[in-house]
Order: sequence, then structure tokens, then C-alpha cells
Amino acid sequence: MADNIINVTDANFEEEVLKAPLPVLIDFWAVWCVPCKMIASLVDEISVEYKDKLKVCKLDVDGSRSVPARYGVRGIPTLLLFKGGELKETMVGALPKDKIVAAISKHF
Repeated sequence: MADNIINVTDANFEEEVLKAPLPVLIDFWAVWCVPCKMIASLVDEISVEYKDKLKVCKLDVDGSRSVPARYGVRGIPTLLLFKGGELKETMVGALPKDKIVAAISKHF
């Protein structure tokens, strides 16, 4: 995991995501999830390439259940993009990098 990716939990979600000054991409994942592992390197790349424009976080759904339930996360991997504390984009599944970038780029 890239150094600039922040682990988010139910406890720090509001502070790290909803109150963030930059748009936030949050990756909902689990250790046992093979598709999550498939996109992990893409999420790392995006966190490095967009480090000045985007905050990237990961939330382990096995350790924090409240936030995924609040936002209707039913399958993983799920990527949510927040801007100004509001949910702007939902991406479900192991998407290719260009689709993820296209979805987040319109919010910079």
C-alpha cells in the first residue's frame, strides 16, 4: 500500500473523509477479497499520480461495518468518491484504471 493512503474506520471516517478539503477516493475492501487485491495496485498508482488533487483511503469492511452500511456498500471492491462531504461517484467491481480515473477526474 502506498505511503499516502490512509486507513479509515467507522471511528475516523467523518474526520478523514467527510471533512477533507480535497476530494476523497475510498476503497472498501477485505483481506479475503481477490478482486480487491486485483485493483489494489491501481488504487496505489492513483494515490501517487493524484497526490496533490485527491486523498485516497481504504476501509476494511470486516473491521468497520457502519460506514459501508450507511452508503449501501453490498459488494467489494467498491470505490466511493466524496467531495465536500458529499458522495459524488460509486464504482463497484474490479474496474480498469481508465474507468476509475474518468470517474474521479471530473471532480477536480
